[in-house]
Amino acid sequence: MAKVIVCKQADVQLGTMKAFAIENGLELVIANIENKFYAMNATCNHAQGPLAEGTLEGSIITCPWHGAKWDITKGSLVEFALDLDLEQTYETAVENGNVVVEV
Repeated sequence: MAKVIVCKQADVQLGTMKAFAIENGLELVIANIENKFYAMNATCNHAQGPLAEGTLEGSIITCPWHGAKWDITKGSLVEFALDLDLEQTYETAVENGNVVVEV
């Protein structure tokens, strides 16, 4: 696995999330929860909805298209009418003011 700088720490304010495209075409949603950063695939695996356009409540992201609820800390589905596979999550760290993700 390689470490990739995704954004500046200041780019994702406390209690918010934002999508970032990184090298190799991967798009991640980064969330700042209690000043700890989490990374997950940016599209819902149900119908490819843009997760960063949904809502973030605590660690739960709600997909704006069909309402699937995901825990970004684990990639697990919290609530939805169908069973869905886990979303891919990534280890994150803050180094020199940058959010770094292992991909």
